[in-house]
Amino acid sequence: MKKVLELPGELIGRFVSRPNRFLATVELDGGKVVEVHVHDPGRLKEILRPNSRVLLKRADKEGRRTKYDLLAGEVDGIWVFVHSGYHRDISTYLLQKGVVDGIGRPSTLHPEYRYGKSRMDFMLEVGGEMMLVEVKGCTLSRSGVALFPDAPTVRGRRHLEELIRAVKEGMRAAVIFLTFRPDSTCFLPNGETDPDFERTFWRAVDVGVEVYPILLSYDGWWINHLGSLPICTTPSG
Repeated sequence: MKKVLELPGELIGRFVSRPNRFLATVELDGGKVVEVHVHDPGRLKEILRPNSRVLLKRADKEGRRTKYDLLAGEVDGIWVFVHSGYHRDISTYLLQKGVVDGIGRPSTLHPEYRYGKSRMDFMLEVGGEMMLVEVKGCTLSRSGVALFPDAPTVRGRRHLEELIRAVKEGMRAAVIFLTFRPDSTCFLPNGETDPDFERTFWRAVDVGVEVYPILLSYDGWWINHLGSLPICTTPSG
């Protein structure tokens, strides 16, 4: 296990409701109910359940409507990290350290790279080759199978299409799934929730887009790198 990012939680509360995808209400000790910002636009229904424990961090910006950010929710006794605003920091660390098996350490790393109709997360140079990389966060796991997405994602499918085009144009291309479910043993696209994404995922694999599910944990203080997950050999039940 390798420490990746120090991010201590500051308050524990109980989830009450989610009025919209970017806002939740949380009850703190003493009964006070506060509004908190949810940075992950996914459904998170398996994580944000009535009365489940959530971990909060005070907002960095003064004068913001919500004074807290939602960092994680508790599932079966573990914290599941749900703040997608830190995906860039996490993936940058992993890439710069060269710990993503199959990619290696890039000599250059350009974030927010415009390609086609999308702004992709990274353009890397690795061993003299250019490599387009997109990063996704995975918070859903069932019976040990990490699943992405947990809600239909037109944007996610479009990013896969751009990676497919990059491969056809002679580049390396990859998608990294930051998987915050240490109870997972393998990864699959979630065809039950988004069959179009699932079809595009397998088409991307067939043309040579590289897939790297990275297993991470969050202990309430640190994001930790646990290793890599394989793609499941049998479909999820």
